[in-house]
Amino acid sequence: MSPSQHAWLNDDEEKFVERVNRAEAARKGTEIHEIAASLIKNGIALPQTTQTLNMYVNDGIGFRMTPEQPLYYSPNCFGTADAIVFDEARKFLRIHDLKTGTSPVSMKQLEIYAALFCLEYGYKPGFISMELRIYQCDEIVAANPTAADIAPIMDDIIAKDRIIQQYFGGNLWT
Repeated sequence: MSPSQHAWLNDDEEKFVERVNRAEAARKGTEIHEIAASLIKNGIALPQTTQTLNMYVNDGIGFRMTPEQPLYYSPNCFGTADAIVFDEARKFLRIHDLKTGTSPVSMKQLEIYAALFCLEYGYKPGFISMELRIYQCDEIVAANPTAADIAPIMDDIIAKDRIIQQYFGGNLWT
């Protein structure tokens, strides 16, 4: 019940309980991500089941992925991929995202991570292959974006970063 986020003052009991449940779900999601990252980093596999966490951790270990990897274009555009690996020999990028909630999600977040990877490391998306996966609700949703999907995102990142620099004198977030 933060004074700076005082909307809870207007909540009836039902809405307040929903607000607290959302906050608790976010806290729990953060803890689950921390546990998953530690398990992957230390190579500690979980039982082979179709549970979201188990599939995510075991795939992260199996594909030798780096958990919680920062990706950076500029102080205005950056993020942290839940798990990522790039096979230089095969020119193959793999990014996995663990979702602990039940709300529908979009592959767009992972496409942005792929664009950030290409920008940060100087790869043209037409010269690499990639697989993006979302782990949620005991399912895996996979996509194999192409340059036609990733290049426009890269262009948008570059253009919007320039707008921030032009109109706001550089970096908004530093």
